Amino acid sequence: MVEARWNGAVIARSDDTVVVEGNHYFPLESVDPGVLKPSATTSVCPWKGTAQYYSLVVNGAENRDAAWYYAEPKEAARAIRGRVAFWKGVTVG
Repeated sequence: MVEARWNGAVIARSDDTVVVEGNHYFPLESVDPGVLKPSATTSVCPWKGTAQYYSLVVNGAENRDAAWYYAEPKEAARAIRGRVAFWKGVTVG
């Protein structure tokens, strides 16, 4: 079982993560929906496509753009469709 933790809380837990470039992509349904706040931030990966972001809100603290996902990944990255990854101080393990 892989968990993602931030600010004293487990924000995601799954035994079905996909690891790409060292990042665990969790199924969206394994992430606590109450911690996700939509963000307008995007970035582009040449082989995965356009990433969209969520900020995390846990115990009154916000971690801007600390989660990302590819709503419409390119064919080479189809395994991460419907999945979310974390960074910016989120502990995954």
